[in-house]
Amino acid sequence: MAKIISINPDNPQARLIQQAVDVLRRGGVICYPTDTMYGIGCDIFNQKAIKRIYQMKQRPKDKPFSFVCDSLTNISQYGHVGNTAYRMMRKNLPGPYTFVLSGTKLVPKIMLTKQKTVGIRVPSHRVCLSILEELGNPLLNTSAQPSDDDDMPVRTADDVDLLFGKQLDLIIDSGEIIPEPSSVISLLDDQPEILRQGKGDLTPFT
Repeated sequence: MAKIISINPDNPQARLIQQAVDVLRRGGVICYPTDTMYGIGCDIFNQKAIKRIYQMKQRPKDKPFSFVCDSLTNISQYGHVGNTAYRMMRKNLPGPYTFVLSGTKLVPKIMLTKQKTVGIRVPSHRVCLSILEELGNPLLNTSAQPSDDDDMPVRTADDVDLLFGKQLDLIIDSGEIIPEPSSVISLLDDQPEILRQGKGDLTPFT
């Protein structure tokens, strides 16, 4: 069963963040909080861990996962960001948005679509950002739900433990999170395209 640790969502304890990062560096798979819901993830450079998550989520191999970065600077290492995209992201990040961009050569092939695009987020959640800053790499990001179209709401670390506890190495408990998916916005062209309406104000992208 997964180990569960409680981390303060407003003032994350550095010692506990380090514990989570140690698990990730060893190739572990963890559950962590974001501003939209609890997520499951691993270091995007660990293929073995990524394959574990594909099995857990029973996801087809031709459907890559999105990932989370700790800043806009970090995003520009992994996605090609034009001037218009940069201005929009600078005003709206961190926040509940997943941006679709053309991936750079740094992105592992397993994280790219056939069109060589990626979905990238910078969540507005202190625990998630602290882990990313300490790890120094992006984290794969998928919802802690049994499948993408399952409407069983997962709100707490205990819910995650019931569903995935045997398949995870660590679950971070940061209190209840009412799940609401991120809004997905394509910034492949100068004109943004809203691909999925979710959490967050979409006015800046219309």
